[in-house]
Amino acid sequence: MLFQVGGDGTRPTFFEMAAAQQLPASLRASLTYSLGVFALRRSFLHRILDYEDEFFASLMLVLEGHSLRTTDASFAESLYGLRRKSVRLRLSKGSGEEVQRSGLEKRQRILSVVFLVLSLSKGIKSFVPLKLEDQGEEPVVPRGNSGNQELSVRVQLATKIKKFVAVCYPWIHASSEGLSFTYQLLYLLDATGFYSLVLQALGIQVCRATGQELMDTSSSISKIRNHERERLRGPPWFKTVQGALLSCSYVVLDYAQTGLIAAVFIFKVAKEGIPLPPDRTLCALCLQKLANPSVVTVSGFVFCYSCVFKYVSQYKRCPVTLIPASVDQIRRLFHDT
Repeated sequence: MLFQVGGDGTRPTFFEMAAAQQLPASLRASLTYSLGVFALRRSFLHRILDYEDEFFASLMLVLEGHSLRTTDASFAESLYGLRRKSVRLRLSKGSGEEVQRSGLEKRQRILSVVFLVLSLSKGIKSFVPLKLEDQGEEPVVPRGNSGNQELSVRVQLATKIKKFVAVCYPWIHASSEGLSFTYQLLYLLDATGFYSLVLQALGIQVCRATGQELMDTSSSISKIRNHERERLRGPPWFKTVQGALLSCSYVVLDYAQTGLIAAVFIFKVAKEGIPLPPDRTLCALCLQKLANPSVVTVSGFVFCYSCVFKYVSQYKRCPVTLIPASVDQIRRLFHDT
């Protein structure tokens, strides 16, 4: 087949591509969950949660850029031993056109980073009002002077743009989802070698890395870093400081992959915690009305005193978040009746 090369370098399966595509979403969920738990004890972390989209987009911008620059693969694809390669068609003597693959061009790396980061954000949806009828009446601005008139024009224009986006977004979203599903279905049926429209537009195919490519990865990273150190300029002490900062950044980037994947694992383990009942007056352990309500200070969740005392004594953790806890961290709550 046109898209099967045989041996190393073959086209990855649909399930490998789907898993690589879903990994960043799982990573985001795990980080959000972890920050939310730690924010119960460190209130300043709520500031990060207030800018969740911007924080995660910045994080992935750094990780995706580093991964594509050193391995020609996205952050998730590199975990599965995959590589992105530029696709060119050339004429063969016997069977017409055939695929010729080579390393990514600089333009393809930059555009890959852009699309990878944008695909993780809410994009246009974040600008769409929940419901047009919930917007209420347009704000009234006094027209006493020209400054107020200009402000009124800007407000009216912004309102019209919001309404236009709110009307168009469902169609745009449905079209993009339908197109994405179509490409994935064609990829599953071996009818195309591109998993998405973006990859086809960029002229990129994702292939399994050959054994030689995996062996050459570490040497290519060393060459890149040596070149970056050689480009340092300034007095000897300043170059020393720059080199130390570069070494620290290399260590962070090298271990970020392992650390963040561990965060996904921790998130999945934490999902095994006891779910909270819809009625907050019920204990999550016995599902009865709270008796002698008591809080686990490491997480902030409230249970019956006898229930949580027995659980923490046995398992040494919070029943919901699975954060390590002791009976000394259980506090009874008192209120007037």
